[in-house]
Amino acid sequence: MPKQVDYEDRRSRIAEAVCHLIARSGMESVSLRDVAAEAGVSMGAVQRCFRTKDEMLLFALEGISDRIGERARSRIEASGTPESALTLLDRTLAALALLEPEDRTEAQVWGAFVAQAAVSDDLATVLRDTYAKLHELLVWLLDYGGSTGELRPGLDAQAEARVLLALTEGLTSLVLVGHQSPEGARGLLRGYAEGLRA
Repeated sequence: MPKQVDYEDRRSRIAEAVCHLIARSGMESVSLRDVAAEAGVSMGAVQRCFRTKDEMLLFALEGISDRIGERARSRIEASGTPESALTLLDRTLAALALLEPEDRTEAQVWGAFVAQAAVSDDLATVLRDTYAKLHELLVWLLDYGGSTGELRPGLDAQAEARVLLALTEGLTSLVLVGHQSPEGARGLLRGYAEGLRA
């Protein structure tokens, strides 16, 4: 009987290999041969899962985008009891900025994809969708803070969410290149959020 292949599992393994290669050596290191070696599969197996390198990169980016959004949402849902909007905002901003030591690899890969998206419409489309969802999440948090009275009345949640998203994205890059420490970045995020207090 022929061996059954779990293609979704294999696709996920290949996407993980893509991310490891990017984190280690940059986007230019992603070749079918190197991805196959990193994933422990044949080049033919990679080609059966993904018709092109771009399709493979797109799948890897979609996986990272989902994880970042899920991580931010899980920080909100983790406690199970209502928490202050500022506490939830603080946790969410730290999650989006990828500031934890265990997030460094993901931050490196994210940065590489953002740079590549400047010349790839397909990658840019995924990133625009991801940013739109993260923006909605931040708007929800800011509206929640307004409803609890923690954030100042008349706060423009849409505009503040755009600023916070840009701040997290910029701080990810500054921490990656060593211009800002993770602790300093957290302090900047907290300071900005505190300025929204009622």
